Amino acid sequence: MSGLADADPLRPPGGLPEGRPVRGIGEHLRAWRQRRRLSQLDFALEADISQRHLSFMESGRSRPSRDMVLHLAERLDVPLRERNNLLLAAGYAPVYLERALEDPALGPARRAIDLVLTGHEPFPAVAVDRHWTLVAANKAVAPLLAGVVDEDLLKPPVNVLRLGLHPGGLAPHTVNLPEWREHLLDRLRHQISVTGDATLAGLLAELAAYPVPSGKRAAARDYGGIVVPFELQTEAGLLSFFSTVTVFGTPVDITLSELALESFFPANAQTAEILRKMAA
Repeated sequence: MSGLADADPLRPPGGLPEGRPVRGIGEHLRAWRQRRRLSQLDFALEADISQRHLSFMESGRSRPSRDMVLHLAERLDVPLRERNNLLLAAGYAPVYLERALEDPALGPARRAIDLVLTGHEPFPAVAVDRHWTLVAANKAVAPLLAGVVDEDLLKPPVNVLRLGLHPGGLAPHTVNLPEWREHLLDRLRHQISVTGDATLAGLLAELAAYPVPSGKRAAARDYGGIVVPFELQTEAGLLSFFSTVTVFGTPVDITLSELALESFFPANAQTAEILRKMAA
């Protein structure tokens, strides 16, 4: 049994947005448990509490303490933003701050982001938030956007998925658009299943409705089934990339927890040479 107690007094929620439907902590816990495809018994064992105790919390017969809420959220891998919502639903104040990336407190993190992006040149790299909004990019990205005809796609806030799949964006220049498109949509579907984010669900519906230009084919080269390449036709030639994603390992700030750095690497020597010439 866990040593986390249930004896904390109930405090008034406070801070809930006006007009927002009020859901009890039990409903939230049950929804996250079901999203993780865990039975009550499995989750109780994972959280080191009794199934009866969990059942009482989910049904509203028992009110969890602040520490218990955080404990259960940790075991369910709930995003920090949603952990604050769980605390509010249980009647406690949020504990995780959300600061702008320009906040002096996040200075070391911002310098680390810039170091990664700049250090990756002459190859492209971007930093995006939880909704795939562009936060930062290195100098190698701009030349790749020369073929974008819809200038609205380049006006802040720039959504990189919309930019990549929109008919007025990079889609017409993506040689292997069908497989690259499906790869991006699969990533987005997975993100939605993990976070339950309604904004991402709306973005998925929008992107899935975009037409796929005819004549597009699979990747020009076989990469052994280990990566899905991004193949972009440019005036300088055909560029082939694979990408890696970097996240902060132990964030306790919401902004940092939702930030991802995607670095694109040349998938062949030709691409590397073209990018070096473009940078020079």
